[in-house]
Amino acid sequence: MDPLFPPFQPENPDPRKGWGRRAIPFRVLIPNVITLLALCAGMSAIRLAIENKLDLAIGCIVVAALLDGIDGRVARYLKGTSKFGAELDSLADFVNFGVVPGIVLYFWGLHDLRSLGWIGSLVFAICMVLRLARFNVTSADPNRPPYQSNFFTGMPAPAGACTVLLPIYLSFLGLAHEPSHAMFELAYVLLIAFLMISTIPTFSGKKLGTRIPREWVLPIFVVAVVVVLLLAFNPWETLTAITLIYLATIPFGIVYYRRQARAYQATQEKAAPQEAPDQPSA
Repeated sequence: MDPLFPPFQPENPDPRKGWGRRAIPFRVLIPNVITLLALCAGMSAIRLAIENKLDLAIGCIVVAALLDGIDGRVARYLKGTSKFGAELDSLADFVNFGVVPGIVLYFWGLHDLRSLGWIGSLVFAICMVLRLARFNVTSADPNRPPYQSNFFTGMPAPAGACTVLLPIYLSFLGLAHEPSHAMFELAYVLLIAFLMISTIPTFSGKKLGTRIPREWVLPIFVVAVVVVLLLAFNPWETLTAITLIYLATIPFGIVYYRRQARAYQATQEKAAPQEAPDQPSA
């Protein structure tokens, strides 16, 4: 008697084309595991925000941002980059840095504006997904000038998530949250959302860590340890200072980007072959 549901068997199976039969290098899995850990941290932040544990929720967002900065570098160092990993990273970034901060801000103070506050959270999440979609498209452009790799177009996702939470940092520092402040907080959220989808160049930092001069190794170690200790013992002061310093660097990024663009254009004009004048016919 024939089985009711016979297994599918292709007519000409080719084991070389079966993706399920090919072993995946372990180095490819490590960056994806880090990305999934970041996603777990972001999702945990939503639960903590619902339970009104906003300090722990922000801590989870910061952890997700740190893991997001690590996974790409680990993938490049291990030569484990893949299209799957890039898509997974982009989807996790939308949740961690678009959905989660919007929900945290709404539970914290934007709910005082009722529907208007929720619209602000939605606009932030929408701008985040638009920013990520644009990044996925433009990063694959082979015709980009080399100097543009040092800059992001608009504020990057992790920076946007950590920067938009500045009003919460200030509230933990003693600046009391009042319902009358909600409109100013909403305006700040919309400003950060605009910076993410804008074409304003911001420093990338993606090439940091590839080659470091020897004389800078020890100072970098000291600075990294100091920052971690400050985050552990004075988190709100440290996060506020980092946010304000980052916002202050945006004008310098614009100036430096324009300077790099002018230098690149001048180089291209010098390298362009000169057109020979027309020779008179005999």
